[in-house]
Amino acid sequence: MRAPLQRALVTGLLSLGILVATLSLVAIGLSGIANGQPPSATSGPYPPVKDPDVAKGYYVAVQGDCVGCHTVPGGLPFAGGRPLVTPFGTIYSANITPDKDAGIGRWSADDFYRALHEGKAPDGHLYPAFPYNYYTRIGRADSDALFAYLRSLPPSPNRSPRNDLPFPFNIRALMMGWNLLFLDVGEYKPDPAKSAAWNRGAYLVEGPGHCAACHTPKNLFGAPRTSRDYHGGDIGNGWYAPDITPNKRTGIGGWSDEELFQYLKTGRNVHANAAADMGEVVAYSTSRMTDDDVRAIIAYLRDRPARADDSPEKPDPAVMKAGEAVYIDTCAACHRMDGAGSMAMFPRLPGSPNLQQPNPGTLIRVLLVGSRSLPTDARPTPTSMPAFNWKLRDEQIAAVATYVRNSWGNAAAPVDVDTVTKMRKALGADRRTLPDGFPTDMHHPNPETVSSPHTDSRQNGTDQAGTAALGQP
Repeated sequence: MRAPLQRALVTGLLSLGILVATLSLVAIGLSGIANGQPPSATSGPYPPVKDPDVAKGYYVAVQGDCVGCHTVPGGLPFAGGRPLVTPFGTIYSANITPDKDAGIGRWSADDFYRALHEGKAPDGHLYPAFPYNYYTRIGRADSDALFAYLRSLPPSPNRSPRNDLPFPFNIRALMMGWNLLFLDVGEYKPDPAKSAAWNRGAYLVEGPGHCAACHTPKNLFGAPRTSRDYHGGDIGNGWYAPDITPNKRTGIGGWSDEELFQYLKTGRNVHANAAADMGEVVAYSTSRMTDDDVRAIIAYLRDRPARADDSPEKPDPAVMKAGEAVYIDTCAACHRMDGAGSMAMFPRLPGSPNLQQPNPGTLIRVLLVGSRSLPTDARPTPTSMPAFNWKLRDEQIAAVATYVRNSWGNAAAPVDVDTVTKMRKALGADRRTLPDGFPTDMHHPNPETVSSPHTDSRQNGTDQAGTAALGQP
């Protein structure tokens, strides 16, 4: 930690204008991937490693999931150009192939190490969309190995588009202020009181893996709130990176070591399927790690302080009944009436930490526009969750989200209809009319529906499901 006097001096040197600009730059940069939620990169992105001398560097690239940001769909691996859309503009990832004009072909190993450790390239300061505040923990040997691997790649002349950042956010030098306040430069120092596995896990999580970049909330300056490390964080575009502390309700405390291992190695376990950015982390990074390294990550996360539990507000019984009707009609076919799901296909809902996060953004987003897991070698067939924006009104999505967050022993704050409405608008997920030929003769005496047996159940399967439970005509 920096001395209070030094921090006070630095703060005093910064003008209000620089502070405002720095705040905005970091909101752009540090949230980078998260806020933009760029489209999935190409699958199978790593070129074959033919030279055994660069195999170590390939493995460091795997640890850092470098290809996830530096490859566009269908593009040459590591050739950059992937857009990171933020509220303040768009940042494009850099070409890190050895092309001398468009890439890092003119860089030295010292240049590369300085970029990782200090956020400084030969031509100026980097934005923290390149997470150098975590990469600073990477040792020199790993840095040199990674640089050697990148130098072995086919060079690409692809030039990334210029960042679309308005003034003053396009002034890279303003990052000096943030670096002075929040960047603690230095390689990872092992803790002699901990085991070798714990220290290995700490290095991977805190350094190349940069897990806190998504799973830790940010302060007003966009820096990680270290007092709430791994408590979960809003990463933009509707996604919420969940709590990964040992909290048993919202974190990984309810998962066994083997379940955690299955998730990180295959992208699936009984509790969850990895999708979106986490799907890429598994597909391009953790699934390609050694078993020992994955178990080291688990050992370190297990030893983190658990997020303090809370007592969420109880939901309205009428909303719960409406949500139950929607669940029975729309969700039970896959997730079953008891929420048990199907192993490696449909996640189990009772005890699900993803459902019980304080921020319901991911659940709302998935209900509106669906999701799709990424394939791994162990699970080559992806699974999908369909979108229901065309079928369910905002009130119904709020009701069913509240229902699954508070059934089968789950406990989480009710979902507000206005939150769903805002999310729908932000995602452009407007409702559509029912397709031509949609069935209207669904008469079935199903005792599991909310309607009485032998009644016309045409509301099931339409946007009217659940209205009877709300007492509406």
